[in-house]
Amino acid sequence: MSGPVPNELRGEAALAIAGRPHLLRPSFTALVAAEEELGPLFALVDRAAAGELRLAEMAALFWHCLAGREALTREQVGEAVVAAGLAACAKPLRTLLGTILKGSG
Repeated sequence: MSGPVPNELRGEAALAIAGRPHLLRPSFTALVAAEEELGPLFALVDRAAAGELRLAEMAALFWHCLAGREALTREQVGEAVVAAGLAACAKPLRTLLGTILKGSG
């Protein structure tokens, strides 16, 4: 599976959607949009640390951080999370949450 290579120093991650890798980029704009929908990001991180992050919240965070999402739907992102499973989604989720907490560089 080739595609965009995430720059981990910038807090980027990859998520396979419909069999193709897509870049998750936690830009300021993306995180503000996620926060508007999901509430404070610190609370989101706390819920994740406590094992209380909901599937819909994970998919929403991925959606807002998805670079070049013009050809995709939000439903496809949710389906990708379900298809990959929570264990496989843990890595990109950890990367994004780590960027929220520590910043990117």
